Amino acid sequence: MAGETSRKAERIEILGELSGEVMVYQPMAITQISCAGAQIETKFALQLDSLHDFRLILCDRSVVVKGRIVHARVAEVEDAGLVYRAGIEFVEPSEHVQQAIAEFMEAVRELKIEK
Repeated sequence: MAGETSRKAERIEILGELSGEVMVYQPMAITQISCAGAQIETKFALQLDSLHDFRLILCDRSVVVKGRIVHARVAEVEDAGLVYRAGIEFVEPSEHVQQAIAEFMEAVRELKIEK
């Protein structure tokens, strides 16, 4: 076959079944956040107790944190489809992630006080 000679590693055919998962970042709206977790809204359902990597864009910083889905439900029914709401418990967030979230929360508090 064309292109096989350029491979750096040998591939083997799988007899039977071998499954896996693909991790794809999808948009979400973060409606609440703390250093321990967050509440999010998505256009897709998340399975209870499943683990995911979440990219949080906190103003000028972006962090990735692993989270476990602790509750999930349909929040709204819209013309464009369903909106799901889920609660995430962060799983062993690094000190860097905790600091970024804490600084973001402080910045939001300061904005609310100024208004």
